[in-house]
Amino acid sequence: MTIKSGEYTDSELIKIFHDPGKKEYAFNLMVQRYKVRLYWHIRKILIDHDDSDDILQETFLKAWRGLETFREESTLFTWLYRIATNESLTFLRRKRRHNIFSLNRIENSLAESLEADTYFNGDALQKKLQRAILALPEKQRLVFNMKYYDELKYEEMADILETSVGSLKASFHHAVKKIEKYLSDD
Repeated sequence: MTIKSGEYTDSELIKIFHDPGKKEYAFNLMVQRYKVRLYWHIRKILIDHDDSDDILQETFLKAWRGLETFREESTLFTWLYRIATNESLTFLRRKRRHNIFSLNRIENSLAESLEADTYFNGDALQKKLQRAILALPEKQRLVFNMKYYDELKYEEMADILETSVGSLKASFHHAVKKIEKYLSDD
């Protein structure tokens, strides 16, 4: 009989992780529980499948190294999302510096990746929505994706992004207005 990650709470998984003989078992259950959600969160930021896969691995490596000292001041979910978000944004910043791209060129590059992506099977309207999201400033894009696609509450996003709920609400509002304008323009 195989035990599924859903049979344990996050706190129970962390307790199991602290048992030296069960570290890998507990960590594998955590990966099983969160890998799909984290992958798609990262993918919305980076667009590219291969880059997203790499950053997902980096996220779990960082989590493995940090779990020993994880104090449960936030939920495991929030902590993993924060790591994934920071790793994704760091990757984009390195890519900008390395390629000496302006922000607009990075966004255009991401949009071109979206158009060429064999894993994206959206129709013209979905592609237009994705281009509108990519045209947003980084913080607004991140907040929009977390609220719209991941359906996170503002309080969860505030923990992940370490910012205020009010700031997030304002960012989301501005993002929605910009997307509406982008979609209505032809």
